[in-house]
Amino acid sequence: MPVKLGPKYSAESDARIEIIPLIDIMFFLLASFMLVSLSMVNLKSVKVNLPTATTATLETKTDFASISVDKAGAVYLDKQPVGANELVLRLNAWHHTNENVRVFISGDQNVRYGTVVHVLDLVRSTGIQKVAFEIREPTPAQP
Repeated sequence: MPVKLGPKYSAESDARIEIIPLIDIMFFLLASFMLVSLSMVNLKSVKVNLPTATTATLETKTDFASISVDKAGAVYLDKQPVGANELVLRLNAWHHTNENVRVFISGDQNVRYGTVVHVLDLVRSTGIQKVAFEIREPTPAQP
């Protein structure tokens, strides 16, 4: 028997790592995580029936306080019911820690106008000037 000199295995049977399937899997995982993270929205407001406006624009909210006024006139700060004094105290504390705090007021369309104006007055008394009202775009069936 002749003795073979050279590599033990032939060049065709070398183990290789295929990179293209790994890249495909990584892109799939990246896209999946991006879509999941975009769908995880931190909703801080109570569900109310917002009035509509034709000039409504979508604004991204990152560092904000959400005040909701429901149909009965109850006031909620980040989904927690609060009274007028507690609302002022909590907003004051937040305003002292963050000068650029924004407040979004969402009132049910059937709530009394005076209640929403009172909440706006309470917010402004704390020194917060960045206040916005939440509205929604009308559906195509509404005029």
